[in-house]
Amino acid sequence: MSLSWGRMEVEGVGTGKDFKLHPAGGRPWDWNETGTRHSPGVLPADVEELLDRGAAVVVLSRGMQERLGVDPRTLELLESHSIEVHTAETTEAVRIYNALAPTRPAGGLFHSTC
Repeated sequence: MSLSWGRMEVEGVGTGKDFKLHPAGGRPWDWNETGTRHSPGVLPADVEELLDRGAAVVVLSRGMQERLGVDPRTLELLESHSIEVHTAETTEAVRIYNALAPTRPAGGLFHSTC
């Protein structure tokens, strides 16, 4: 996966702004599906698809300027499923995901702007 401000390119998935990735592939991440906003941030409903598609480790990007929050309920959900979770600024989140995905069933939510 490659990244620049407002643009991500994901091999086998395409080019766009925000993505949901999981072990079986991925798709653009449309915040309107679950009502996601910068605050409180990533919602439990945002990560359910990743769990349903086999993610054992999840990477949550917080945006390029870390303005995207992570709702505490999301972390509680992941913990209740014994899912390893990494939260990071988007550039770092992409690095973490690219390191994990070749050897582990990884999922992630990636926001390429603020």
